Amino acid sequence: MKKILIINANYYDNITKKLITPAINFLKRKKFNIFTLEVSGVLEAPYALRQNIKKFNGFIVIGCVIKGRTPHFDIICKSSFDAILNLSISFNKPVTNGIITCFNKKQAYERCGIIKSKKPNKGLEAAKALFSLIKNGSKKK
Repeated sequence: MKKILIINANYYDNITKKLITPAINFLKRKKFNIFTLEVSGVLEAPYALRQNIKKFNGFIVIGCVIKGRTPHFDIICKSSFDAILNLSISFNKPVTNGIITCFNKKQAYERCGIIKSKKPNKGLEAAKALFSLIKNGSKKK
């Protein structure tokens, strides 16, 4: 059974709970063994990913970054996303990004389902993407 680690950057705990739950439910239905690890924010997620990269078959990083009035948002998003992608490529491991980046809480609430919206749940999207990567990954010839 494939082991999946979901790293939950729970700075906005009420939002990430709504992202992580559908991801876990989807992957359990697909018969994956799910583990979770909580970190305080998205900037800490790449370190947690690196510490566990050899122990699991795939990863989802869940989190939320809401833009404030400083460039902090841009720095956090770019640094975290680049580090996550680089780890995935360097270690040849599937890692999907369920971090929502929003201008305000209303947008975040729409992307996680706190507010009804036609926007898909980003956590579920990340789980479906991971499933696809693992299911359809490279085939040996």
